[in-house]
Amino acid sequence: MNFIKTTILLAALSALLIFFGDMLGGRQGAVIGLVFAGMMNFGSYWFSDKIILTMYRARQVTEEEAPELVGIVRELSMRAGLPMPKVYIMNNPTPNAFATGRNPRHSAVAVTTGIMELLTKEELSGVIGHELSHIQNRDILISTVAATIAGAISYLSHIAMWASMFGGNRSSREGGNPFVLLFMMIVAPMAAMIIQMAISRSREFGADRGGAKIAGNPLYLADALRKLGYYNNRIPMQTANEATAHMFIVSPLRGGNSMLKLFSTHPPLEERIKRLEAMAMGRA
Repeated sequence: MNFIKTTILLAALSALLIFFGDMLGGRQGAVIGLVFAGMMNFGSYWFSDKIILTMYRARQVTEEEAPELVGIVRELSMRAGLPMPKVYIMNNPTPNAFATGRNPRHSAVAVTTGIMELLTKEELSGVIGHELSHIQNRDILISTVAATIAGAISYLSHIAMWASMFGGNRSSREGGNPFVLLFMMIVAPMAAMIIQMAISRSREFGADRGGAKIAGNPLYLADALRKLGYYNNRIPMQTANEATAHMFIVSPLRGGNSMLKLFSTHPPLEERIKRLEAMAMGRA
């Protein structure tokens, strides 16, 4: 199912790039959009995980460098029947984590220095279990590809903005119709958000449940989420990119604004914690 979703996303990306290329530069722009779409599709599948890890300056670590973290990942991977993923650390005080890769054999788990300082070993196990559940459910490919696509759409909206500013006096085929460009500036960010929301909210509940089983106790993750929600609101990740926000276990963006809550890529933390606590009591 996720493979089909990924194919649809890549096809949608191609169509968008060709359409936007045509609006900006006519037939020549459409051809450029087609070439760019081919490059993006290839890069999204094979290299999007590396792009995102590089974006957050994540550094791969060994068991000698981070014995407790790597030990937890190794133990829980064996428990889940998964190949050992690569382990990365991001030098960032905001406590958070994500998983990426194109399949379980080519996967990675990345955590911030902040989460390692904040959580107990049991709570960290709950977080790692959640990320391993994403790998087990094969959420990571569509999540990583969606991040790349959302970034590309956001980039196109910026192109449209500059084109409308400097190309408004040209003909529609030379500089772009200003009304079409304005439409693109509005629709492109919305399209990126829809892509993120379509894949994020429901999959988090599934990863919470699967992660709780892998870690062995739903309360490990419930306690971790409670802490992560509090600290991410207090110290949101300054380097977080909106296009990749859906990949993290909790949103790295400040969530106090009601509009941000409306378009949140994550389900409410209170509901996630409630379900985990019900699971611990045998009611779910």
